[in-house]
Amino acid sequence: MLSMIGLLGGIGLLIYLTMRGMNLLLAAPLAAFIVAIFSGLPIFPQLAGEGEVNFLTNYMNGFAGFITSWYLMFLFGAIFGKLMEDSGAADSVSKWIIDKIGMKRAALAVVIACAVLTYGGVSLFVVAFSVYPMALSLFKEANLPRRFIPAALAFGSTTFTMTSAGSPEIQNWIPIEFLGTSPYAAWEVSFIVAVFMMAFGYWWLKKMINKAIRNGEKFEARETDSALIRENLPSPMLSMIPLLVVLVISFIFHDSLAQSALIIALLSGCFATYFLNRKYFTNVWGAVSEGTIGALIAIANTSAVVGFGGVAKVTPAFASAVDAMTSIPGSPLIGGALAVAVIAGLTGSASGGQSIALPLLAPHYLDMGVNASELHRVVAISSGSIDSLPHGGYVVTTIRAICGESHKDAYPAFGALTVIVPILGVILAVILFSIF
Repeated sequence: MLSMIGLLGGIGLLIYLTMRGMNLLLAAPLAAFIVAIFSGLPIFPQLAGEGEVNFLTNYMNGFAGFITSWYLMFLFGAIFGKLMEDSGAADSVSKWIIDKIGMKRAALAVVIACAVLTYGGVSLFVVAFSVYPMALSLFKEANLPRRFIPAALAFGSTTFTMTSAGSPEIQNWIPIEFLGTSPYAAWEVSFIVAVFMMAFGYWWLKKMINKAIRNGEKFEARETDSALIRENLPSPMLSMIPLLVVLVISFIFHDSLAQSALIIALLSGCFATYFLNRKYFTNVWGAVSEGTIGALIAIANTSAVVGFGGVAKVTPAFASAVDAMTSIPGSPLIGGALAVAVIAGLTGSASGGQSIALPLLAPHYLDMGVNASELHRVVAISSGSIDSLPHGGYVVTTIRAICGESHKDAYPAFGALTVIVPILGVILAVILFSIF
């Protein structure tokens, strides 16, 4: 009981401190410390018995492990975004889009750009880095409140593309190992759900933006924004080539190199941006420096939250929660969806929720005769819902490190589109599977 109080209290504290704007490098270990104390975990390895878990080791393993796995992707992704911004390529693409589809659809352009890159195999974190400069330019041109940029980036990346049939993102591939399915499992229902999430989510996003505009909100420039008004921009067609380079190379090498393909893809995108637009740069090395600093801040914030998950996962309360979630009676599809969603919420990770729940769920449900393809699709979609609570690593990185917004301003729209919309998508999927 004490462990459960500590686990829920730690998550609640982390969410509260995050919403209040506290630095995550302090908030996450503090919340993890509360979890460890209530669960009776030794604080230091010197106080733990041989093979016994402890607060410091588990927190730092989670923290350092994420940096080890993702540092180069964060680095090259941030530099790529800054090079697109400094060269004027982001402005060029955004002005071209505005001319073609109109200012009223600027948010749609951001959503589509993210969706294309995500479905092409580019990591969610990197998509946010890459598209943000163009999103900022689009919102500026259309005079839309910038606090909605994180929601637009996340909606295009983590909802109707990340967990849909055929997506190369890891959230669609983890179930294959445990269920023996394919990336295209239950593609018919997946397509219907994806269209629903896209249509309903975009309608909701526009509704929120229009309400804010009616209340007098508009785009507000900051000192950190580029104040340079460019008269001479590179060609929009040439400016799109680096984005296509990233997309194509990541797609080509995805099967053989997995996430490491992004290192090659993003580095190629950086070189393509430089060579195609080198005469338009204002301060190329300054852009590289800013991108490097941005990457360090982003990965540190995310790693801090991953470290919290590293402590939470070894507590007795977490084990009890997993047992309870994986033993839910009734429809296996509903039970599987709830189990994965709740565990993803506890760890702040969609892939984490699947990796923990599926080894337990899959054999049990398959023995019951559950359709593996249906379970695959429901589990994939549900994993991308409650994982987007305020303390989630992707949430923190996108809102604060990349977009420079506060949770108070940006999270209401962000949460609506990345938590509620996927939950509705799961419900629709279960209904469709029960009918057909």
